[in-house]
Amino acid sequence: MSVSPLAPAARPSAPAPPQSGVPGTSPAAAPAAAGLRPRLPLASVRGLRVAYGDGPLVLDGIDLDLFPGETVALLGSSGSGKSTLMKSLTGFAPISGGTARLAGYDLANLRRGQLRQLRAGVGQVFQQFNLVGRLSVLTNVLTGGLHDAGPLNLVGGFGRAHRSRALELLERVGIAHKANEPARALSGGQQQRVAIARALMQRPQLIFADEPVASLDPKMSHQVLSLLQEIAREDGIPVLVSLHVMPLALAHSDRIIGLRNGEILVSAPTSELDAAALEPIYAHDQEDGDADDDA
Repeated sequence: MSVSPLAPAARPSAPAPPQSGVPGTSPAAAPAAAGLRPRLPLASVRGLRVAYGDGPLVLDGIDLDLFPGETVALLGSSGSGKSTLMKSLTGFAPISGGTARLAGYDLANLRRGQLRQLRAGVGQVFQQFNLVGRLSVLTNVLTGGLHDAGPLNLVGGFGRAHRSRALELLERVGIAHKANEPARALSGGQQQRVAIARALMQRPQLIFADEPVASLDPKMSHQVLSLLQEIAREDGIPVLVSLHVMPLALAHSDRIIGLRNGEILVSAPTSELDAAALEPIYAHDQEDGDADDDA
C-alpha cells in the first residue's frame, strides 16, 4: 500500500493534555479531553528492539506514542539509549524487532526513496547546533528548506517565498535582527534558536531535539526549552527532547520517559512526577559514581 507524502501537521485548538503513563497501552483510544475526539499519534512504537550487528540490545521492548501538540522528555544517563531511540526513528539505527510507525511510514519496511521523505518530515535539533559558521544566519535557516525549494537552490539561489518564510521564522524565535550576521558570531543560545528556525523551515511533522541545551547556561536552557514547548503547542508538532537534567524535564515537558539500560523505567505525565519519582532512573549512577550526562 502506498504511503501519502508528508504534510504539515494540523494546528490544534488547545494544548495537548497528558497521556497515560502505563507502557504498552495506547492512550489514543481515550478521549484527549472532555468533549473532544480521540487523537491519533504521529509516532507509535511497540516492543522496539535495537542492536548493532551482533552486539547486545541497546534498546529492549520500548513502547512510545507521540501525539500532536505535546512535548515528551527522554531522561536517562549515558548509555541508557536516548540517542539510539531517536536514531532508530529516523533510520540511523537498525531496528532489530518490534514495530515503529512515524508520520505514516513503517520504519521496518521502507521502500526506496521513502527514507529521505521520512527524514524531511522530522526537524532535528542537535547539541552542537550543526550550523555552517561562515554562512549568514538567514542562509543557515534557508538550508532547512532545500528538500522542496526547487531548482534555483541547486545553484545556490533561494526564491523570494523561501527567504520571506525564513525571515518570519527568525522573527518567531527572536533572532531576526541577526539575519545577515555569520552564524559563528552568535552566542550558543542564539545559535540554537537559529537551529530551531532551520528545523521549522522543513515544515516538519515532528521535532527531535537531542540534548539541545547541554552546552547552554541555565537561563538560556529554560528559554530554548520553553520555545520548543511553545512550538509544539501552537503548531501541533510533537517534540521529543532528550535531557539529563531532571528539573528541566519537569519544567518543560508534558510527559517524561525515563530510560535505564535500554528499557523504560518511568513513563507518566509530567504533572504526576517529581524528582523523587525520577531518581530510580539514575540509581546505578549514584551507586557507581557515574555522571548523569548522555553521550
